[in-house]
Amino acid sequence: MTPDRERAAARIREAEEARDTLAAALGRAGLQLPSLRVDIAAYADAVPRPLVELGRCSPHLARAMAAAIERGAGR
Repeated sequence: MTPDRERAAARIREAEEARDTLAAALGRAGLQLPSLRVDIAAYADAVPRPLVELGRCSPHLARAMAAAIERGAGR
């Protein structure tokens, strides 16, 4: 694998690990984002700048996430 491809693969892995870390943290709070994923365009780009897409969720889940963040922030 070329150095450029290795760097690209590392960026993708980093985004996937961030997605998994967030999913696990949300799961511990009893929450799940149904569309949480790495932006699929990142897999096709020669020089990926991957983003973690949080996706869409219900208003109920949005409020529950806000409450969990507020509790974590100590408010």
